Amino acid sequence: MTTVRLPLFPLNTVLFPGLVLPLNIFEERYRAMMRELLKTPEDEPRRFAVVAIRDGHEVAPSAQGLPDQTAVPERGPAAGFGDDPAGAFHKVGCIADAATIRERADGSFEVLATGTRRVRLLSVDASGAFLTAELEELEEDPGEEAGALAEGVLRAFRQYQKRLAGARERSLSTGGELPDEPSVVSYLVAAAAMLDVPAKQRLLQAPDTASRLREELKLLRAETAIIRNLPSLPATELTRGPTSLN
Repeated sequence: MTTVRLPLFPLNTVLFPGLVLPLNIFEERYRAMMRELLKTPEDEPRRFAVVAIRDGHEVAPSAQGLPDQTAVPERGPAAGFGDDPAGAFHKVGCIADAATIRERADGSFEVLATGTRRVRLLSVDASGAFLTAELEELEEDPGEEAGALAEGVLRAFRQYQKRLAGARERSLSTGGELPDEPSVVSYLVAAAAMLDVPAKQRLLQAPDTASRLREELKLLRAETAIIRNLPSLPATELTRGPTSLN
């Protein structure tokens, strides 16, 4: 088992390998993280880990800009995540490589990072200026029939795109515009589909590529069917279910 200790950045989203992550850094704990990453030479990867939040707040409650300006802001690296930060996060995340870290005049940062590799969260350390974590690097096992499944997922994804765009007669993408490597397909579709965080998290932590692709095929077919039938549903039917913020 290969383990690594990295700065930990919890978010209300799921990062997948190969996907670009733009960040606007304004909280002090994450400013401190970026200042530490800037100490890494430019020719070496500036890595941190991203995990999706299961229970907690991406921005500390009562931080500047939130409605209750009289409350005492919660501070510290674990602010918003309770007494046991590790329990507030999903257990599988992704390493991010910060290709660009630009500090603004006010001390905030613009960051552009790319997901590189899945990791499993083993422990969280809140003793410093920002959270750090002990992580196990996860291998990507292709599983069985990943190639054939990837072809089916790409076909389903094109239909899904067409339904979202309302294009009935033409495809939005040609085969040359989408990847054909199964693991890349699985991550691209997982990131691009309009799914909630729990669904995306299940895809990230799938045991192998084939399992992820099988789940995506089910999700895409179900979502495409829903989109196809939405115009025929009375408006009152649309208000009976919970509203997604995504």
